[in-house]
Amino acid sequence: MTSTILEPPVRSSKETALFVPELVYFEPAALDYPKGQRILSWVKERNLPYQMTTSHNRITNLPGDTELEQYKTAKRTLVVGIRKTLKFNTSKPSAEYAMPLATGCMGHCHYCYLQTTLGAKPYIRVYVNMDDILNATRQYIEERSPEITRFEAACTSDPIGLEHLTGSLADAITFMADQPFGRLRFVTKFHHVDSLLPLRHNGNTRIRFSVNADYVIRNFEPATSRFHERIEAAGKIGRAGYPLGFIIAPIIWFDGWQEGYGELISKLAETLPPDATQDLTFELIQHRFTKTAKTIIEKRYPKSKLEMDEAKRKKKWGRWGQHKYVYPDEQAEALREFITERIFEHFPQAKLEYFT
Repeated sequence: MTSTILEPPVRSSKETALFVPELVYFEPAALDYPKGQRILSWVKERNLPYQMTTSHNRITNLPGDTELEQYKTAKRTLVVGIRKTLKFNTSKPSAEYAMPLATGCMGHCHYCYLQTTLGAKPYIRVYVNMDDILNATRQYIEERSPEITRFEAACTSDPIGLEHLTGSLADAITFMADQPFGRLRFVTKFHHVDSLLPLRHNGNTRIRFSVNADYVIRNFEPATSRFHERIEAAGKIGRAGYPLGFIIAPIIWFDGWQEGYGELISKLAETLPPDATQDLTFELIQHRFTKTAKTIIEKRYPKSKLEMDEAKRKKKWGRWGQHKYVYPDEQAEALREFITERIFEHFPQAKLEYFT
């Protein structure tokens, strides 16, 4: 299987730029694959510093005098390797399995669950052995056939933010186009979707955008695409015939939240082509945090305006063995009711998959 690493297009200074790492590591085995060689060529052409490492686990002492500086460096560090474990994790309720294309994200979303799940290794890893990954995908599909098997490609990363480097989403989309019993889905906060528009997909890939009120994006989602960029990209995806979806997350209670979320839904309605609204999904997730996450967030983003006052929240037992803090029932119901009403006002045929 081959894929093309696209050259970044010339962009306006006001447009969110494509990710360019400041430091790159290659695991030796990655250079045995054409994709690894293409990424190496891309790195050399831009004179980016790179070095070899026997394993990503051996990457230590990233530049920076403090833990916070090292964290910021890690978020601009790329590790190119192979995916050795081809046993896929489950990904309920979004899908049956997680398709491992990458780990880590270049975004700096203050609330992100990757803050805790990636722990002290927030650098970005991409996997170049796509044939192995897709062969494993085929086996999972065959085991469940004739049932439909869904694969989520964005459990541990935002693959759109890396597509100009890897082309791995294009590989996965064109592969899934030929799978009558397989479906691909992923979510993104980035608008760099142009390379996906001409692909043959047969409607077997649902592309979802993580969207939010402009206030939330501006204050809590640094290094991601802006409010209007994501909405415009969603319009492009809809016109390309992909099944489309939106994750509104995290839904945050802030002064003016009704206006903010009302504007979001109305802008989507203005932008999406009519055909795209016939098979439209929404997933709604209120803001939540754990004590562990709060400690990490306050350390990494000490000036964040993100409200994490445990006294203002409802304590809820989390599925991973620790308590999480969500909005009290009255606030959660107000958020759910308002946003749901706006969705069905503009998109009466939409499917609301869940509110949590």
